[in-house]
Amino acid sequence: MSFVFLSPKNFFVNAVRLFLITGILWYVVCLFISPGKGTIICDVSFPPGTGIRSLASDLKAGGVIRSSWHFMLLTRLRGDAHHLKAGDYRFSDDMTPDVILRKIVAGEVDYHKFTLPEGYSMYQAAELLEQKGYFKKEAFLEKCRDTELLARLGLNESSAEGYLYPATYNLSRNGGEEQLIEQMVEQFNKVYTSLPEDSRFTRHEIVTLASIIEKEAVSVDEMQLISSVFHNRLRIGMPLQSDPTAVYGIRAFSGKVSKSDIERDSPYNTYRNKGLPPGPIGNPGIDAVTAAMNPAKSDFLYFVARQDGTHQFSGNLADHNRAVVRYLK
Repeated sequence: MSFVFLSPKNFFVNAVRLFLITGILWYVVCLFISPGKGTIICDVSFPPGTGIRSLASDLKAGGVIRSSWHFMLLTRLRGDAHHLKAGDYRFSDDMTPDVILRKIVAGEVDYHKFTLPEGYSMYQAAELLEQKGYFKKEAFLEKCRDTELLARLGLNESSAEGYLYPATYNLSRNGGEEQLIEQMVEQFNKVYTSLPEDSRFTRHEIVTLASIIEKEAVSVDEMQLISSVFHNRLRIGMPLQSDPTAVYGIRAFSGKVSKSDIERDSPYNTYRNKGLPPGPIGNPGIDAVTAAMNPAKSDFLYFVARQDGTHQFSGNLADHNRAVVRYLK
């Protein structure tokens, strides 16, 4: 039997090699191998000014990384310590630390996607948000009427109705009703200021008229004609007699109203009140706003829905009554 004795120098070199190999293997395991199979979901909020230590601790506590120390070391070794983007993130335990770090550096925040259709009222928006599980209906409506919020957004109105611009929004999972309303009003302002000013009406009157046009029109092509009917009626002091105004605040307009609807005592009911209602009855898109500003030139005072999504326009009551008999009765 023979024995091999390593010199102190060789022993030291081998020990260093073993340490380096072990370290590299551990680095690879921690960097490129996830700790789980995707059964653990962790929502992490990373506010501005938060340090790496707090972030790493939250990731470790959430079960999506093995070692908070290693994650901090990885962040510093890659030079990303000062490139982390604040926001709300969602991770799972089948993500590697490398993937998690890259998402935070890229600012790939987690969010809800919410689309508000054109013409929807704030009541319909609130119901849709509740159906999706984002907010409670009453909580959203309360914020829509929050005078402090409205003043901060530059709205001197009783609610945000009409100024919640219909579009698709990304809402962070920890974001509240206020955040969404701010995004919607900001988008409205961006769209509205891109249009030429209308000296005949105030902005609120334009938005109010646009909201009625949006509810009445099925086709964008008819919006300017419908606008002309309302402009003509306003000019001669004739009630607008718009069906959607008769049910505002009671239920969503579905194309039909009853006798009791048009007799209902409401400041929004344009069957009982001349002129524009006190505010919008929904949130119009850019086409309806543009139509409110630029009506077609016509002598029409009436229109009735055909069965194909278009309308029959008339300049006098006799022609209108014949159209009603033809298309409705």
